[in-house]
Formats: sequence, C-alpha cells, structure tokens
Amino acid sequence: LPFLPGNVFEDITKNDFRRSQSLWYNNGYMATRSLKYGVGGEPLPVTAELSPEELLKEMKDNPFIIYTHKNKEFCPYKKGGITSYDELLKVQNEPQSYKIPSYIAYDKMVLRFFGYYKESTYQSSEQYHLRKVVIYYYLEDNTMRVNEPQVENSGIPQGVLISRQKIPKSSSEFYTPKDFNIGINVQLYAKTIRIVDCDEFTRRYYQEVENTDLNPAESMPEDPYQLERNKPIRVKNEDPKEYPLKHFIEYDRKVLRFYCVWDDRSNMFGDVHKFIIHYYLVDDCVEVREVHKPNDGRNPFPLLLKKQPLPKVFTDMKDLESNEKYHWSDFKIGSIINVLGRKCLIYDCDDYTRYYFMKYLGMSEEELKPYNIPKEKPAEIPKQITPQYNGFGSEEDSL
Repeated sequence: LPFLPGNVFEDITKNDFRRSQSLWYNNGYMATRSLKYGVGGEPLPVTAELSPEELLKEMKDNPFIIYTHKNKEFCPYKKGGITSYDELLKVQNEPQSYKIPSYIAYDKMVLRFFGYYKESTYQSSEQYHLRKVVIYYYLEDNTMRVNEPQVENSGIPQGVLISRQKIPKSSSEFYTPKDFNIGINVQLYAKTIRIVDCDEFTRRYYQEVENTDLNPAESMPEDPYQLERNKPIRVKNEDPKEYPLKHFIEYDRKVLRFYCVWDDRSNMFGDVHKFIIHYYLVDDCVEVREVHKPNDGRNPFPLLLKKQPLPKVFTDMKDLESNEKYHWSDFKIGSIINVLGRKCLIYDCDDYTRYYFMKYLGMSEEELKPYNIPKEKPAEIPKQITPQYNGFGSEEDSL
C-alpha cells in the first residue's frame, strides 16, 4: 500500500508519544548524539559499526592523521606511515613534549615603547604639534594599543589613539616584536610614529628572549606649541592687570588640612571628639568633618560644618554674616579655633599644609611639629574578690 493518509495502520493501544533528546552539551559545547530509542521508547534499528581495521581497509589511502594529547603539542604523521591499527595505538601512546599556550606563558606581559608623531596644523603660526604617545604591545595575542597621555588644559582631544587590535604591517602580515626598536619610524595606519625610548622590562625582554640589544634611548623633542604657551606673558603697563579668574586658576583644588580635637568632657556624657578641618584656598571657606571609629556609639554624621566662611566670634546665627572671618594664616599648630562655639585645638596637619606654611609664612619645622595631646588613661577594671566561706553549703557555693 502507498504511504498515504488512510493507508497507514496505527497502533491504537499506544499512548506514549515522547521523543528522545538528541541535542546535549559535551564539555560545554553543543553537540548531537545518536538515538537508541524512537517515539515512545521503541528501540531503533542499530546499524553495524565498522571496526578500526575494516575502516582502514575501506579507505583506499591512509589519511593525514594528527593525534593530540591533553596539554601537549600536535604531532603530525605523513601519509603511508601507518598501515595497521596496532601502529595507530603505538603512535597514540608515544610520549610527547609539553607546550604551554601563549595566553598562559605571556599573560600580563606587555611591551611599552615611548614615541611621538608630528601633526600638521593649518592656518596657524605653528608648523606642527608634537603629539607624545605610548605604544603597548601585548605578547599573549600580538595585539597593540596606542595611547596619548592626557595633558591638562591642552585644548586637544587626547586618550586612546588606536584601540587594542592587530595592526597590519602590510597587506599580508601583522606587526611582531621583531619589527620594533628604538630610533626607528613605525607606520601605524596613517601616522608615522618615531620610537625614542622603552621601559626596563621591554629592554630586558629583547635581551633574554629575542637575543637583541635595543638601540640607546633618544631625547624627546620639545613641542613648539607648548613652548609658546609656557612663555611668560609680557605686561606693558606698570600696574599689574587684575584678571577675574586668576585667583580661581591659581588656587583651584588646593586645600589645607588640619587635625584638631574638641574636649567636651565638661558636659554630661561628654567625650573627646576628633575632627578634620579643610580650608579651601580658592574661596577661603572651611569644612569640618568628624572622625568616626568602629563602635564609637555616635551617629554617623560626616560633617560638623559644611563648606562656608567661618566667623571668629559666634554667639547666635546672626554672627554668620559678620565680616571677621578666619584666614588660613590663623590655623596654626597649637592654636584654638572657635567652630560655632566649640573650642577646637589644632594638633597636626598634612605634608602639603606644612610645606605651604613654610613657603608663604617662613615657619620652621620646629614650629610645625605635631602637638602632643595627653591621652586619657583607661579606667581600671576592678578585680573580683572571692568572698570568705561562711559555713552555709559548700565552699564552691561562695565562688
């Protein structure tokens, strides 16, 4: 009968129509497997598998067989070298030398070269801009990255010039460590970079691994654009001109840091509190931060006084608008500062503040030594006294 609807006889007693799973994962990779059971768990007809000897006989010529072992290098064998299955087993069991993958042998090994390239300028008095770059060569995968260090207020977009990738040397090959040396020009896409120096690890790598001595380092040329910007501004008038942003540019991000204590033990439940005073030179404002310790039992408020001018005399909130404010020269080691009614003793400062006072106030190191604060002696723990035995019960009852 033809295999058409109506001419097929089905088993009406069958009620299991589940299909076997043929897709699975082998060592983390998706793979297929041969099915032994069909729909409903019925066994499928098994085809006879050929033995290795029969498989070799069916193949008219020996294939190019490559055997590999785990964590070992490949060992190829030529055609005609294997004639029987026993020789296959013999070849497979031969000891082979180990090979460490490059991503393990050269992990976190990076060659670093320093160089520059000249960028032409148009409609400008300068002929070119000197752009300093750093070339990173990653040995684990032979990729490269070119980065330009950022210079503050340069006015030029800087950062990653060429992202990490394999850079072609020609139409058929890529750059290798043998293509780099000091004192040569390297063509990276449309930019010709002159290599002038490298770090100590790169020089040692070429001596020990590549058996090559790099050329001596060259001096980095000066950028005429930066030299022009660094020239002092000539002032024709005798009276110095006042620039509105001069104070901001000169003192921006310059902060003096002082360490002080406030003794509040005269009040009930008082204690010795430690604070950090930040004095912002750009706008003469003061910020007071409390120093917290683990399990000190205090509310974790970070600020005692937010950034604002600090009045010298404070009795009520109207004094915040007074004209007499604290200046940075008033903050000296050993002096007492009134922080909104709290008498704080300054006992130390950081290194930058110490250098700033020595430069602008002419103070010596003896005057800027940390002030010794007497430490409070810890309370003595009373010793427990064993009471005398009074005759009631046993002696263990009195312990």
